[in-house]
This record gives sequence, C-alpha cells and structure tokens, in this order.
Amino acid sequence: MDKVIVAKDLTLAYNEDEVIIKEASFSVDSGSFVFITGASGSGKSTLLKSLYGALDSKSGSLIVGGVELDKISSKKLDFLRRHIGIVFQDYKLVKEWTIEKNVMLPLIISGYAKDVSGMQVQKLLSHVKLNHQAGKYPLELSGGEQQRVAMARALAHNPILILADEPTGNLDDYSSQVIWNLLEGANNQLKTTIVVVTHHIPESLTIKYKHYHIEYGVVYEVS
Repeated sequence: MDKVIVAKDLTLAYNEDEVIIKEASFSVDSGSFVFITGASGSGKSTLLKSLYGALDSKSGSLIVGGVELDKISSKKLDFLRRHIGIVFQDYKLVKEWTIEKNVMLPLIISGYAKDVSGMQVQKLLSHVKLNHQAGKYPLELSGGEQQRVAMARALAHNPILILADEPTGNLDDYSSQVIWNLLEGANNQLKTTIVVVTHHIPESLTIKYKHYHIEYGVVYEVS
C-alpha cells in the first residue's frame, strides 16, 4: 500500500527554545483513516500544520503525496494543496462570499468549468443538509452549519487527503454526526485518506482506523 505521509525524525518548533514535536517517525497509508490525539497544547495542531506546509520542520524529513516538504517550492506547494482538503477548527470561510461560492472555492482555484462546479456544489450542499442555505453568508449560519460548509468545501475537489483539525470540537450532536458521516463516507466510498486531530475519538465510527497519540512532544502509535 502506498504511503501518503511519511515522517522520519521530524522535529517541529516555533522557536529555538521550545520544541513542540520531537523526532517523530510515522506513516499514513493511502486510503486509511488516522486519528491524532493528545492533551491541549500537546502539538496536535502544530503537527497538522506541517502536513500542509504551513510550518517548516526544524529537522528530519516529511513527505506528503510523494513530495518532500522541506525542499518544496512555493509553486509545487500550491499544486500539492490542490489535492488536499483542510477543515479548520475556526472554519476559515470567506465572510463576503455566499455559502455556495465558499464551497466552490477549491474548484475555482483548480480551474473547473462553471457548470461542473455548480453541480458539484449542489451535490455537496445536499450531503451536508444545507441546500436551502446556498445563497446566505457565513455569519447568517450557526457554528455547526458553518463547519458543515467547511467540510463540503474540503471535499469539493475530490482530494486525495483530508486534514481535519478538531472538526467537531464545538458542534452540536447533529452537526457532529453529519461531519463524521461525511468523513467516513469519503474514506469508504472514495478511498480518501483522512487525518483527524481530536480530543475524542467517536464511538459511533464503524471503520478501522489508526491512532497516534502525542505526549510531551513524542508521537507514538496506540495499538
């Protein structure tokens, strides 16, 4: 099975005095579902940032999608990100754009035709139960609805990898279940590789998953 992510002796830090992740070595198989857990401040989000090139490694190596991130050009990083879907804890929706246009953003960046983009957006908004909100703006929606929009946006361009940072952390039960169903469906049906940072692994999941835990900067696999 191909590896979508390979980290070897990966060390991450925001400054010289404070190492967040210490010499981590781990891998993520193509088509797998992976959880990364740890206490608040343990480095979960820091590790996730490194996986989409938002934080350079201090030492070691990190390969994502067959590309070494410590040697990547900005042009190649932009290209890699077109194949990654990211779900942020704070949604990061464009407040001046409608819900429909927010979901369409990755398709616009990738140069999809307008009619193809429109059909894909309609399908995804139906999946997240928000077709009726397509013409509204993010601030007119609840937090749970905004996260469902962010989830639809992450899936819009059929990414090979989805990185999700506490995707259900502040959501009601209904929105949380919609998010988990979407992630599970993407993994099951589309074979999308899923990496989720979370405090709590939901008991409702029926799929097999791999579990990494971070403690005192050390990343280890939980059997």
